[in-house]
Amino acid sequence: MALPDLAPETRCYIDGKLVEDMERALAAARRAFDETGWSNDHALRARCVRQLYEGLLEDKEQLRSIVVREAGAPLSLTSYMHVDDPIEMMAYWADKPESYEWERELSDTNFLGNDMNRIMRKEPIGVVGAITPWNVPLLLNITKIGPSLASGCTLVLKPAPDTPWSATHIGKIAAEKTDLPPGVLNIVSSSDHLTGEVLTRDPRVDMVTFTGSTATGRHVMECGAATLKKVFLELGGKSAAIILDDADFAAVLPMGAMSCVHGGQGCAITTRWLLPRSRYAEGVEILKAAFENWSYGDPEDPANLQGPQISQRQQERVLSYIEKGKAEGARCLVGGGKPDRKGFFIEPTLFVDVDPKATIAQEEIFGPVVVVIPYDDDDDAVRIANDSIYGLSGSIQSASNERALAVGRRIRTGTMSLNGGQWFNVDSPFGGYKQSGIGRENGAEGFEGHLETKMMALPR
Repeated sequence: MALPDLAPETRCYIDGKLVEDMERALAAARRAFDETGWSNDHALRARCVRQLYEGLLEDKEQLRSIVVREAGAPLSLTSYMHVDDPIEMMAYWADKPESYEWERELSDTNFLGNDMNRIMRKEPIGVVGAITPWNVPLLLNITKIGPSLASGCTLVLKPAPDTPWSATHIGKIAAEKTDLPPGVLNIVSSSDHLTGEVLTRDPRVDMVTFTGSTATGRHVMECGAATLKKVFLELGGKSAAIILDDADFAAVLPMGAMSCVHGGQGCAITTRWLLPRSRYAEGVEILKAAFENWSYGDPEDPANLQGPQISQRQQERVLSYIEKGKAEGARCLVGGGKPDRKGFFIEPTLFVDVDPKATIAQEEIFGPVVVVIPYDDDDDAVRIANDSIYGLSGSIQSASNERALAVGRRIRTGTMSLNGGQWFNVDSPFGGYKQSGIGRENGAEGFEGHLETKMMALPR
């Protein structure tokens, strides 16, 4: 399919206009929350978010072109995680303002002989500062914008410097195709990473929602502590794919190369593959063939599910991990270098005989690199999978759903795919255990993360 010519929006969307400046954005968001009826006008919010959804639909092909060309996302993936599905997520948020139960009465209590009527009320938390990464930019921008606006918050969004156009085009749609009041949505792109840090420190911001690396997440939390902001963090992962000894290896293991999808640039991708020692050699041979036959290259070619890394810096970072793996004694069975082609590509790389404590088995690489680790029995597999600072996702394959579920319940992660089950959806809460983050995005849990709880009581 031919993509339309790229015509990116280079201006920021601030206070209802296409301009620039973080200071103006913060002032506008604070004013819109404190001095207008946005936070309480459920019908207005529903209408505006619906208009934003319809505008995204109208500009879908332009957004597809932007995402492929600025993020290197494979064209074939844009009908799923990168473009089509994220746009449909906005329709879910458009229904929330009028379908959510904002107040409810609790059972009466008696205080000093008087019956008390108690009311529990939910209210938007205030100004939200959102910071998004470059790997799945449109999805993550919409994931921040949707619940923020639907809940009645106002928002300042700071997209990654590598992928600004996925965000600024949303600003263009908001300016031209919605009735969003000035200051409710503000989008500020900048090549300066410190611009986002302003959101974490400024007292006018009530909540920071950040998706990115665990190292940066720690810094966001530290910066927000001074003003006791609410902090949501969706951070890194080192997810394990556990292949139990009764699994159909011939059907399951060829999918191992899918861990290289989008250059391995996904926090929930399974990059540790755990094989039983009793079938280890068999499993390694199937994975080897899968990696050797994996198609990668030009992201505009629908045959490719792996494009380039986002930048030369990221390419060099991944290559340094590959060299570290070799130095620590892991066997690089497939790939391990830069192919002779234009772009920041890395060969699909498969390491085997990897020590669970090795650097490449413990740290998030964010590249097309998979490590294979042998285990003795189910208990050993659970131990290895849980031996990580991360706890974002994972998968289990077994001939028995009951066995897969029993093992899955023992893994300390926020999401699990059992026998190919797909957990991701806009109504599914997403987030991690341990250093993979704090809080949940999407679903009721993600929506209520943008709300405060107020209790009121009055005599009957």
